[in-house]
Amino acid sequence: MIVERAYAHVAEGELGEENQWPWSVPCVRQLLEDGLKFTAPVTFLVGENGSGKSTLVEALAEGFGLDSWGGSAGYKYASRREPSALGGRIRFEATAAGRRMLRGPRTRRRGFFLRAETALDALGREQETGRLSGAADEMSHGEGFLMAFRERFQEPGLYVMDEPEAALSFASCLQLVGLLHELGRSGAQIICATHSPVLTALPGAEIIEVGDHGMRPADWRDLELVDHWRRYLNDPGAYLRHIVEAG
Repeated sequence: MIVERAYAHVAEGELGEENQWPWSVPCVRQLLEDGLKFTAPVTFLVGENGSGKSTLVEALAEGFGLDSWGGSAGYKYASRREPSALGGRIRFEATAAGRRMLRGPRTRRRGFFLRAETALDALGREQETGRLSGAADEMSHGEGFLMAFRERFQEPGLYVMDEPEAALSFASCLQLVGLLHELGRSGAQIICATHSPVLTALPGAEIIEVGDHGMRPADWRDLELVDHWRRYLNDPGAYLRHIVEAG
């Protein structure tokens, strides 16, 4: 693993109004108060849209020195903006391997930030600089994702992902589960925001449920998203009759 805990300190006067984003988001408030501990090489953040999980992973990526636009550690590509209000305040309690990266120059850090909406652009830049062998613009989203996982997610570092399943089929999600397992065993650390019951079933992974309550550990079988998928696949009509009018 690379980091054991993430936290952020903000002076009370900097918080502004209680309803001001991002400080009004429950998971961000909890991060400020308690921090976020990591107990496994792979951590999944799950929650509804708007729960703050993407805000968290972007801030964690920024705090580690990853480009908020997406891409490899140690390089800055498209994004020239200053770190976000939260990302600029993120700090880590790191393992020995993590401390060596964080105390050194930016180019010593290892990892990747992969976000669904900018993935192909980030992969194209990786290919232009010779860090990917394939041509991302000639691949489907799913093929490009899996190429990045195989070629760029190979060494100990911090790998942050925001909804990687968006481009993947069921079979490709299963491939990703295997790749995440091997990456975690290599000494790397993965933090992934996801809606996927397939990814979150990875044995040994830590799952943190994000919502109005803030953040809390959860078991895969108890996840709301797993329950909804299970019930939907068992009886789609029970859901669709409230949405689709009968013809």
